[in-house]
Amino acid sequence: MPYADSNGVKLYYEEAGTGTPVIFVHEFAGDYRSWEPQVRFFSRRYRCIVYNARGYPPSGVPREADAYSQSHAVDDVAAVLRHLRIERVHVCGLSMGGYATLHFGIRYPHMALSLAICGAGHGSDPGTRQQFLRDSAELADRLEKLGMNEAIRNYSASAYRAPYLRKDPRGFEEFRRQFAEHSNIGSALTMRGYQLRRPTIYDLEADIARVAVPALIVVGDEDAPCLEPALFLKHRMRSAGLVVLPNSGHSINLEEPDLFNRALLDFWTAAQTGTWPVRETA
Repeated sequence: MPYADSNGVKLYYEEAGTGTPVIFVHEFAGDYRSWEPQVRFFSRRYRCIVYNARGYPPSGVPREADAYSQSHAVDDVAAVLRHLRIERVHVCGLSMGGYATLHFGIRYPHMALSLAICGAGHGSDPGTRQQFLRDSAELADRLEKLGMNEAIRNYSASAYRAPYLRKDPRGFEEFRRQFAEHSNIGSALTMRGYQLRRPTIYDLEADIARVAVPALIVVGDEDAPCLEPALFLKHRMRSAGLVVLPNSGHSINLEEPDLFNRALLDFWTAAQTGTWPVRETA
């Protein structure tokens, strides 16, 4: 099995296709398999790389909470790319992976051809921030005590997941089943070390304003926790465009793969040809 090393943590990855490289960064409830609709489509034109984050077998599962953080997540993307000797890449991430993509653009802009920041911002709303922290801490406890299948029973059926269930019950069941296969320890530590401690989108305003890498913000219109952060990113990042997918929740790459893929294809084409606009000021 292929692995990249990130400061002693083994990260499992897969590749498909040839051409300009693209790396996909998965969400908390997903893994490398969550990007299959994108890999099947884009590997006809691009070199597609998917990998499992630390804490997600067959990647390594460190047992210390300090081994999980926003900083680790960003450096893990860079570690996979260095292992593959890739100098510049299109980066696409969803949710937790969307945060990592944004931070990658802040920390490693010289390595990014473009940034697709999708479904990012959960936990950023000041009005619901404390509830988000309480819910996340409770989920981490449940994961440790009850195991994956029981702990995620309500999580995978939340309001912003419901559109996926309505549209594609079979696909949603596959998503839920794969989520239940994750390491409960790795997921709990990811929640505690990463999700609970990461800065909000609004905390990053000064850094966001400096990003000049072509960026596409993608969000579902029923993904309530991420809508306002998406607008904030659009307004504060001078290189950003915004796509809002109608009647769609959080798992937008799985809910609406055709719309999602088309938006990315048009975006990457513009980024590569130098026709993606960058505003003088945000």
